[in-house]
Amino acid sequence: MSADLSRDLQERVAEAAAAGTQLAIAGGGSKAFLGRGERGVPLNVAGHRGVVSYEPRELVITARAGTPLSEIENLLAVQGQMLPFEPPHFDCPLPSPLMKPLPFGIPLAGEGDKVALRPHSIATLGGTIACGLSGPRRPYAGSARDHVLGVRLINGRAEQLRFGGEVMKNVAGYDLSRLQAGAFGTLGVILEVSLKVVPRPAEEITLVQDRYAADSLAYLADLARRPLPLSAACHDGDRLYLRLSGAATAVAQSRSQLGGELLADAGAFWRDKIKEQGHAFFEGGAPLWRLSLPPAAPWLPLPGKFLLDWGGAQRWFRTEAPAELIQQATAKAGGHASLFRGGHGEVFQPLPPAMLALHRRIKHAFDPQHLFNPGRMYASL
Repeated sequence: MSADLSRDLQERVAEAAAAGTQLAIAGGGSKAFLGRGERGVPLNVAGHRGVVSYEPRELVITARAGTPLSEIENLLAVQGQMLPFEPPHFDCPLPSPLMKPLPFGIPLAGEGDKVALRPHSIATLGGTIACGLSGPRRPYAGSARDHVLGVRLINGRAEQLRFGGEVMKNVAGYDLSRLQAGAFGTLGVILEVSLKVVPRPAEEITLVQDRYAADSLAYLADLARRPLPLSAACHDGDRLYLRLSGAATAVAQSRSQLGGELLADAGAFWRDKIKEQGHAFFEGGAPLWRLSLPPAAPWLPLPGKFLLDWGGAQRWFRTEAPAELIQQATAKAGGHASLFRGGHGEVFQPLPPAMLALHRRIKHAFDPQHLFNPGRMYASL
């Protein structure tokens, strides 16, 4: 199903601008829990959907913002390709993957002559890019922002603007297309996104090792300096998991160097347990914090439970500790903390005055009346 609602959405924004009405941009709603909450009149873009263009040989796909993420991933999978940043859906409950024969007989990693097609999900492309979330592959393949080639959006003046294109190129000044990744819709209504895609790896396995979480940080830092085909690394509080992806010979050689047990259902582990947060660590309990840190940052002396992802650069943290304590300890280690689920108070770590001033100038340039998702990131934005 495909529908271009660009003009309708543009008219809605023009009416809101004329009336000074603030708008809460929404897609499928799978990530509505993120940020500081929704305020304003709902502007739903889920109906604005469909793949605009896809060139497998050029490794580029362009789709409208309301296109279900599952539709894009399934289309890419049939061609033996994927989104390199492995975005989470956060659909609940997560359906089990469907196994379908490949029409072209393309072998995929660990699946023989089958490809895992995901059932329809409510997660949309626009919401995925707006939230800027990436999965376990992020430190090895790049973030969502890194793979945005271009966007088309409606700004606060109800103008349709296009930034970037469908090729990788250098830019001077701000890369305005990538600026939308992680902006939580505060800069405009995303209409279309062009993304770089990559081939699926020929071989993929996961090794499991018995190591303490704190000791794993130094070990992972050492692995990062070695020419290994790592594509994911996490410690779930009990064991260390290392995913290897690439040519069969490179994966086999790395497996013999690293050792460890071979994880049987590795695809489900990384997809359901880690990426979609189905692991027992994420269930209930204390507020969930997301700490973004340099991979080699030391173990933080904070009370609570940790799950390490991204080779130690992303640390999920469950604790009842005060926000100020968490933010101070994270900042001291060179990172920042955000409240992901539960708890009270500010969600995002306060910005330094100069950085906040820069955010305000960018916001004013895109949305001078502060129509879009007011207060979703910071109260003054």
